[in-house]
Amino acid sequence: MTHPALPTVEAAIRQRVGNRFSIRSAQAAGTGSNAKMLITGDSERFFVKFTSADRLQMFEAEIDGLLALAAAGSFRTPAPIASGCSDTHAFLVLEQLELHPLQSAEDGECFADALIALHRTNGPHFGWRRDNFIGPTPQPNVFADNWALFYTEYRLRPQFALARDKGFCGELQKQGERLFDRVPALFLDYRPRESLLHGDLWHGNAAMLADGTPTIYDPAVHYGDRESDLAMSELFGGFPGSFYARYRAGWPLDEGYETRKQLYSLYHMLNHLNLFGKGYLGETLRLATRLNAALSMWR
Repeated sequence: MTHPALPTVEAAIRQRVGNRFSIRSAQAAGTGSNAKMLITGDSERFFVKFTSADRLQMFEAEIDGLLALAAAGSFRTPAPIASGCSDTHAFLVLEQLELHPLQSAEDGECFADALIALHRTNGPHFGWRRDNFIGPTPQPNVFADNWALFYTEYRLRPQFALARDKGFCGELQKQGERLFDRVPALFLDYRPRESLLHGDLWHGNAAMLADGTPTIYDPAVHYGDRESDLAMSELFGGFPGSFYARYRAGWPLDEGYETRKQLYSLYHMLNHLNLFGKGYLGETLRLATRLNAALSMWR
C-alpha cells in the first residue's frame, strides 16, 4: 500500500532514528476518522496516523496528552516518534506496540490499579494547559477552580452549539438550556479532585501488552472529576467486571455517581451525534431529558 505522504514520513523518522531507516512495507491498520498505517523498515515498526495538512494541531495535542499520561507513570503509552506535514497531509508517527484487549479478570484488576494511580495524579486546577480534541472534535480548555462551571462552559455548551449548527435544534436545545443552570446541583455535596484524566476512556483506547502492562492511547487529557473517565468506560461497554470491582474497592465512588454518570455520558453522546449524525439523536435526547428530570427540583 502507498500513501502520498510516505516519503515525508520516512524522512522524519530518519531524523529521529538515523539515516539507516527505510520503509520496506506499509499496510493499512486500524479504523477511525483518520487513515492509519503500519510501516516497517529492516527491523523497526511504527504506527502512523494521517489527517489533512491543516489539522496538524490535532496530532500536536495528542503528543502533549501522551507525554502527560506517560509522565504520570501508571500506564504505558505509545511513544511519539515524529510528526509533521507533507504538502497534503499531517502525520503522527508512534511507537508500534503489540496490544490485546482487556479480557481476563487479571487484566481488569491491573487496569483498575493503574487508573486509580492516574486519577491520584492531581493538577493545580481543573482543565488543561491547551485546547485539544475529543476524537476529531475540538475540545476547548482553560484552567478553572470550579468544576461544574468548567464542565458546563467548556464541555456541554460547545457540543450543544455544534449540534445546533448541524441542525439538531428543537427539544434537544431546550433540554440543554435547562440543564446548563442545573449542573451545579450535582456538586452541592460532592467536591471532585483535579484528577489527571484520559478523557476518552472507551475500550478502544485501552489495552494490555503481552507482559500484562496496562496501556492507554488516543487521549483527550485534562484535569477533572475521575468519575467522568469511569462513566465513559461504561458507555460503550468492553471492560471486564473485575475492572469496576477493583476500582471501587480501591477508591469507592460517591453515592451520587449514578446521576452524574448521565451528565458525563451526555457529553460523549453529543459528540457522537455531531460526528456521526441523527442515529445518536434519540439516546442523546433521552439522556438530557432524564438528567433534567432528576434535577427538576433545583432551580
